[in-house]
Amino acid sequence: MKILAVDLGDHRTGVALSDPTGFLTGEAFVIPEYNRDKLAAEIARIAKDRGAARIVLGHPKNMNATLGERSDKAALFADKLRALWDGPVLLWDERQTSVSANRILSDAGKKRQKQRERVDAVAASLILESYLDYLRLHPDGVS
Repeated sequence: MKILAVDLGDHRTGVALSDPTGFLTGEAFVIPEYNRDKLAAEIARIAKDRGAARIVLGHPKNMNATLGERSDKAALFADKLRALWDGPVLLWDERQTSVSANRILSDAGKKRQKQRERVDAVAASLILESYLDYLRLHPDGVS
């Protein structure tokens, strides 16, 4: 079962897709789009074209687990995806993914400009890996 993960950004959005077994991250890329309607349509198209069983959208909670403005934006975007795609769309805690993504790219020796271009794709991969880890520990639960 393929799973598509999304790290929603203001100008660039990271997308990661699992392998067909739903075990590993298969590919990750960035969609450079700030218009939410166009972005939702593109993600729904990718999910359909690539055979995703569900979309996991990063849910940016505050460090103390409260919800803020970014969380509200993610919830509204999840509703847009649900209106365009008939599979499940899940909000998934993404705390620290961008920080971890920047650290991974920095440790890999990526220059600052290249980091900005890739950080959203790496963050989407981290969201996907977190969700896949959850599924391995809870095979009967979707969350």
